[in-house]
Amino acid sequence: MPADATAPEPTQNATDPNEPILVADNVVRRFGGLTAVDVDHVEVPRGKITALIGPNGAGKTTFFNLLTGFDQPDTGSWTYNGHDLAGVPAYKVARRGMVRTFQLTKVLAKLSVIENMRLAATDQRGERFWSAPWAALWRSQEREVTERAYALLERFKLKEKADDFAGSLSGGQRKLLEVARALMVDPELVMLDEPMAGVNPALKQSLLGHVKSLREDGMTVLFVEHDMDMVRDISDHVIVMAQGRIVSEGTPDDVMSDPKVIDAYLGEHHDTDITEEREAAELAEKIAEAGGKSEHLEG
Repeated sequence: MPADATAPEPTQNATDPNEPILVADNVVRRFGGLTAVDVDHVEVPRGKITALIGPNGAGKTTFFNLLTGFDQPDTGSWTYNGHDLAGVPAYKVARRGMVRTFQLTKVLAKLSVIENMRLAATDQRGERFWSAPWAALWRSQEREVTERAYALLERFKLKEKADDFAGSLSGGQRKLLEVARALMVDPELVMLDEPMAGVNPALKQSLLGHVKSLREDGMTVLFVEHDMDMVRDISDHVIVMAQGRIVSEGTPDDVMSDPKVIDAYLGEHHDTDITEEREAAELAEKIAEAGGKSEHLEG
C-alpha cells in the first residue's frame, strides 16, 4: 500500500551496522509483455560499496528508478532503514537520505555550478512562501548552505568552476558535480548509475577516489558499472542482474567465477567451439545490423 503522503518524514535513528540499509522483495516491473525487473529478494549491506552489474538490458537502471521513486513497480515492497518506500515520491526519498545520480547527467546547464549546489540543499527557509520575503529569517541559513557547497566543490576539485555555467563543464566534471550535489543532503545511501561512463582516464581515477572516500565517511554506496576492473578495485559486494533477475551475489572474486555470471555475459554457447562457417555467419549478421542502424540514422 502506498505510504501516506501526509505522514511526517522519519528521522534517521541509530541503526545496527550489521543490518542491511536497503531491502527489496518481489519487485516486478513490466512494460507491456516485457518483464524488465523481477527481483525476488535483495539486500544492500550497510557501510559498504556494492556494485550492481549485468549485461546491457539486464534491468539495472529500471531497478534503480523503482528503488528511488522515479518509477513505480507492478508489485513488490522495499525498505530503507526499515521504512517502507512504496509509493514515496523521489524528492521525499532523497530527503530521507537516499540519493542518486544518473547515467546521463542532469545538471541545470543554464545555472552556475554553485547555484546547482545550493539548489540541492533541503529544507531551505528562503524557499518557503511565508518566510521568503523576510531575509532575516533565512540569510544565515543561506550562508551555511553556500559554505557547505563551496567546501564540497573544493573536495571534488570544482571550486574554480563555481561561477561557470554548469553546461560548460566537461562530461567528467558534470559527473563530479552530480556526486557533489548529491552530498548536499547529507545522505546515508548514495546510488550512482554508471558514474564512469564517458569519463576520461584522469578524471576516472579522481572519481574512483571520491567513491572510496564516501565509504570512509560512513556512507553506503550502490553503483551500476560495466568496467570489471573498477568493480574489483572498489567493491565490497557485487549483485549481478540478468534478464531482470538477480542471478548471483557475493564478493567480486566469487561472482566473477560464478558460471551463471559467465553465462549471463557471454551466452549459453560461450564454451562451445565456433566453426569458421558460424563465425562468418555471426560476423555477417553484425555487419547487417550495423548497416541497418546506419541507414536508420541517415534517414
